[in-house]
Amino acid sequence: MSPVSVLIIISLYFLVLLSISWFTGRNADNESFFLGNKRSPWYIVAFGMIGASLSGVTFISVPGWVGLSQFSYLQVVLGYLVGYLVIGTILMPLYYKLNLTSIYTYLQQRFGTWAHKTGVLFFLASRTFGAAARLFIVASVIQLTVLDAWHVPFAVTVIITILLIYLYTNRGGIKTIIWTDTLQTLFMLSAVVISVILISKNLELDFKNLFVAIADSEYSRVFFFNNWQDKNFFWKHFLGGAFIAIAMTGLDQDMMQKNLSCKNIEDAKKNMFWFSVILVPVNLLFLGLGALLILFASKNGISLPADSDQIFPLIATGGFLSPVLGLFFIIGIVAAAYSSADSALTALTTSFSVDILNVSKYPDENKKERIRKRVHIGYSILLLFVILGFKVLNNSAVIDTIFVVAGYTYGPLLGLFSFGMLTKRKLPNSFIVTLITLISPLICYFISLNAPQWFGGYQFGYELLILNGVVTFMGLFLISKKTLL
Repeated sequence: MSPVSVLIIISLYFLVLLSISWFTGRNADNESFFLGNKRSPWYIVAFGMIGASLSGVTFISVPGWVGLSQFSYLQVVLGYLVGYLVIGTILMPLYYKLNLTSIYTYLQQRFGTWAHKTGVLFFLASRTFGAAARLFIVASVIQLTVLDAWHVPFAVTVIITILLIYLYTNRGGIKTIIWTDTLQTLFMLSAVVISVILISKNLELDFKNLFVAIADSEYSRVFFFNNWQDKNFFWKHFLGGAFIAIAMTGLDQDMMQKNLSCKNIEDAKKNMFWFSVILVPVNLLFLGLGALLILFASKNGISLPADSDQIFPLIATGGFLSPVLGLFFIIGIVAAAYSSADSALTALTTSFSVDILNVSKYPDENKKERIRKRVHIGYSILLLFVILGFKVLNNSAVIDTIFVVAGYTYGPLLGLFSFGMLTKRKLPNSFIVTLITLISPLICYFISLNAPQWFGGYQFGYELLILNGVVTFMGLFLISKKTLL
């Protein structure tokens, strides 16, 4: 595809997003920005959350993983179902009962200021780096496919990218995100479906034989029970997936803010349960695409790149199939990246405004709105500088490391929330709570690093999050007092 064609596609795409923002942002106030005035239709939230739960990295990586780990990722997805059940039956009813705008306010009510600010800072750090990493990837794609040909500096690409997100989220916040996420999820899934259809036609596979070809391939193995030390071992993936869902959805302001915008807890539960059911076939679709990409490459003598993340982009934009595939690939990756980044920016603004600046203490609504808008601008600028920092480092392995580190930050959140819900003990309102949450990930990292030597070759996978939560829980127990609330 020509750079001009790609630029026109992206421009039209953002024109649609800005139009949605204009309609949803009319007469919007802080209540609209933070909670959508609690009028979000649950079915719209459920569908939009698919795009928000995935990202540009997932859009590219999940199909690429198939060649390395077959369909083992589905074990994690099945674990998600258990996690979402816990969220829908335990966490969300608690959030609605306490009438929370930020879920971290629970920590304030349960343990005091230090636990509250600690939980918030873990979330802010994780989401800032995570959102910046996702935007770095999509900005790099836009740079490579469009702006390098015109010698536009990468910094300008990033500024334009951040500015566009700021413009369509600034007024309506979560009220706008609910609808833009729905559109972006539709575009993302359409890109995957179109890819499957075009590749299937090239392989001369009809609908029935498509499933047969994938099932008969060496890549379709789902369950791994043979070696408990292996990272793909079923119970590691399944239990890890359950706790990933609890921590990275149920204890994440970004994901929970959408649920809290529903009319009531009954609608929020419908949203969560239907979202979890839909997510299984969606991930199967991504995995099936991965198998087809490898079969297509084998048939057409295409050498697969060493980096599995490059398989989908190579085939989609390499001219091996119809230009339509390249078009939908660009739309899909932009939609996947921005559907997670825009909601992250809104959640970061909400959490900082509510949890750090405590805007609710100001009686003047205009002052609250001015503070929120300044925070929104501030986080937009912060994301800009973090993305440019990634470019300076210029090492894709750094991005992988950022996501690994971000995973560690949810362990302390898991420990804090579970300690509050599972015990009646009281924590000291002091820095020692923060110290425990800082030490716990370091302990887990040290254990993970030495596990192969200590435990006969054992390798930690997704279950490291569970260990992180347990270590935090134990540390909090040691400093707690047996006092009834």
